[in-house]
Order: sequence, then structure tokens, then C-alpha cells
Amino acid sequence: MRRSNGPGKGEKMGQHVLVTGGAGYIGSHACKALAAAGFVPVVFDNLSTGWAEAVKFGPFVQGDLVERAALDAAFARFSPVAVMHFAALSLVGESMKNPGLYWRANVTGALNLIEAAVAAGCGQFVFSSTCATYGDHDGVLVDEDTEQRPMNAYGGSKRAIEDMLRDFEASHGLRHVIFRYFNVAGADPEGEIGEQHRPETHLIPLLLEAVDGRRPALTVFGSDYNTPDGTCVRDYVHVSDLADAHVLGLGWLQQGKPSRAFNLGSGSGFSVREVIRAAGQVTNREVPVIEGERRPGDAAFLVSGSNRAVAELGWAPRRSDMRSMILDAWRWSQKPGFER
Repeated sequence: MRRSNGPGKGEKMGQHVLVTGGAGYIGSHACKALAAAGFVPVVFDNLSTGWAEAVKFGPFVQGDLVERAALDAAFARFSPVAVMHFAALSLVGESMKNPGLYWRANVTGALNLIEAAVAAGCGQFVFSSTCATYGDHDGVLVDEDTEQRPMNAYGGSKRAIEDMLRDFEASHGLRHVIFRYFNVAGADPEGEIGEQHRPETHLIPLLLEAVDGRRPALTVFGSDYNTPDGTCVRDYVHVSDLADAHVLGLGWLQQGKPSRAFNLGSGSGFSVREVIRAAGQVTNREVPVIEGERRPGDAAFLVSGSNRAVAELGWAPRRSDMRSMILDAWRWSQKPGFER
């Protein structure tokens, strides 16, 4: 099935970029950043977790990555100069219980996409990977050279796609940028788009739902980790900063630079309890909390120790402080719009 929501900003003069998962949380913010940079984002999404209402910045093709013919048709119709690949299953707990689902959906879908891009002569590929490819390194700051040893099928499937991209560069010259990002948070500061998952699994929107009375309490999964307060420590990055990095990554490829992997994180770690305290300060409300057991596959500590994206891409994260991320998410959560 294919449908379009009409031309987006810059469509008459901009180059098309095929954005898989562009109706989702991160993909929709990337589409906004692409449109602002003069590109035309073409969203390819099956809407299993994305939202048609989030497709605001260019044409929309409703399709699934397992359908090679739909991909070939999209490449033929729009002749994109590049691909940004966000579409994936991404629930760590689900991947632990049903790893086959993740290997089939993520890896097979990516293989179809890569082969379709190569067949269409589209030789630039920006891939949304994850810090979950690193696994748990016991408090070590993680840079791009850290050993990748994923603890779950989600991280494993993403690492496999990274390997595929290297193989297809060797065989077909498919140049690529890989972004391994840490916990993504916040929402568009202008309020056009934001975080909306079915089901919601991310910490900040979950705790804001608890603050707002839309769920009884936030469950803290594990309080006996080897961290200062016993809860997991994560590096958080604002979704708009992340989107800006993807546009810079595309620019890197368009300048003819070599394939490269970049971590995207703030370099600062926040425990679950620290995020809860910050949310209470931003909202001036108490966050109701209940204690739960550890979840399988959760690392104790994941923080980026690299500034490669800053040094080489010129990336300048502007809103990746905890207050701004929570504030933008809180404003989005209070805005009428998507079904919640």
C-alpha cells in the first residue's frame, strides 16, 4: 500500500532521502531536521509503531521492509540520494523473550533495504544503531572502539546490520555512517512532534505519565546494581540533537568522506533515581514510585566516553541537559493531539 501526504518543505528543489521508520519518534524528528536543511524526507513506514500524524515534512509511503517490491517501487519513484534507516523493533525485554522475532524483523528487513538501495544505485546509508551493541562494560566509558558484546537480541540484531553494511561496502561501495546512540529523550522544542510509543517503555515519558496520573506509579526495575544508588545509570541525549547529528552524518557522506561509526551521547550518566528527582523539580510534582525486580538484559552502566561526533562531524548538542529534555517532554505530554 502506498499513499502520500503531499509535498514537503523544499520538495521542488531538495534531494530526496528515504527515511524508514520516519513516522516514529526519532525518525520524525530526523525528517524535520532534513526538511530544515533543504532535503525532502520520504517516509517509508508500516505504522506498526509509528503515527501517520507525525509525517509532516515530506511524502509518505506506507510499506513494510519485508516487502522488497514496495521498497523497489519507492526507490524508483523518488530516486533518493541516501537512506536513513530507523525502522526496527526495539524493546529489550521482548527481544530477550522472543529473539527470533528480532532477528527476522530487524535483520531481514535491513537486508532487503540494503539490497534495494544497492540495486537502485543509492550509495549513501545512515544507520540508526544503538549503544546496546556494546553490552555491559562495568562502569567503563564507552567509545567507538569498545568491544561490542550485546546482551540481548535487540543489540545483537543491530550489530549484525552494522556487519552487513561493511560487507556491502566491500562488495558494492555502499558508504555508510553508523550512529550508536544512548538513551534518547525529549521532544521537538516547537511542539510539532514528540515521543509516542505503543506500549511506552522509555523512562522519562513513563515517569511523566505517573506524575500526571495517567499511570499509578513508575516502576523502578532493580535497585541492587553496582552503581552509586543501586539503579541503572544511562547517558541521555535530546532527540532534536540526535536528529541534527543525522543530517551532519548525511553531509559527511555527501562530502565523500569514508564510512564511520559515531557514538551519540552527552557523556554524562544519570541514574534512574536522579532522573526521577529531576522530573520532580521540573514539574514541581511528586513522582509516585514502586520498586520492581531487575529486567533481563539490562546493563548496569552505559555512558558514552567519546567526542568523535563533536570533533569530526561538528556536532554541537544544545538541549541534551536533563532539565531541557524533561521540560520538552513534559510540554509535549501536556499538549492535546495524539491519542495517549
